[in-house]
Amino acid sequence: MSTAVSTPAAAPAPTLSHRLEYLATRTAVFALRLVGWRAASWIGGRLARLAYRPLGIRAGVVERQIAAAFPDRTPDDVRTLAGRSYESLGRTSIETAILPGTPQAEILARVERVEGWEHIEAALAKGRGIVAVTGHLGNWELGGAYVAARGVGIDAVVRGAANKLFEAYVTKARTDIGVEVVHDRDAVRRTPRALRANRMVALLADHDALGLASTFVPFFGRPAKTPRGPAVFALRFEVPMVFIAIVRQPSGRYAFLVEPVEITPTGDREHDVDAIVLRYTQMLEERVREYPDQYFWQHRRWRRQPPDTPPHLREP
Repeated sequence: MSTAVSTPAAAPAPTLSHRLEYLATRTAVFALRLVGWRAASWIGGRLARLAYRPLGIRAGVVERQIAAAFPDRTPDDVRTLAGRSYESLGRTSIETAILPGTPQAEILARVERVEGWEHIEAALAKGRGIVAVTGHLGNWELGGAYVAARGVGIDAVVRGAANKLFEAYVTKARTDIGVEVVHDRDAVRRTPRALRANRMVALLADHDALGLASTFVPFFGRPAKTPRGPAVFALRFEVPMVFIAIVRQPSGRYAFLVEPVEITPTGDREHDVDAIVLRYTQMLEERVREYPDQYFWQHRRWRRQPPDTPPHLREP
């Protein structure tokens, strides 16, 4: 009796739209590299401002979420903060796009202040690796490049993109700056290997996705579906966890901020995972309150909530 062996389905061929998106990206990146990092960042900010006003792309989502998170702000304050958030996202996007090929010395020079690096060193000294969580705040891609430039092996867990041409380009760009890319579908298999090699495993922990193991925890007082993966990995493999934020300063350079995430096992795995998810979500909220204009408000953070959520706490 023979046994059929299944093979993975071939990836669908790129569509014309995918090819045009890829070509436009490569052309824009080439042109922006010619003007230099600071000028390119400024251009990115100006273009993103246009996406807010006059184009109004996701403007309602951004304004409603900011108003819900900061109910004391006036409508004018909300619109001002919304415009600054678009500018920050545009700058981050362009800075990230032209990051590949940047010398390590220049990457290091883009960070003007570091707080808490000793927590990373102490964790790696134990030889079991480290789990790092961050959010869509500031320039998270630069954060990974900075860690790699300082000689720390880093694996970044990322979600796949629909445009496989674009995904391959981004994956190579990350690899070129020293960040090993792990797709979320492979994280369970590859994370143990990375931790055994005493590497940092970095995960964004503020976007939910269908099919992703998550926990509902408060974010600005509203229940938000939040990935459990970082907490599960830290508990299962008994490794330290840190929360990292890399945020833009008035100079245009960055502050790299590290805080340890407390892990106190009680023997109740589900309770412990939920407690850790809540802890790093609270740490992110604190940083967002410090730098509200640098958060990715364009994402519907409260899109998925428990069915019994009170009306006044539902998605704004």
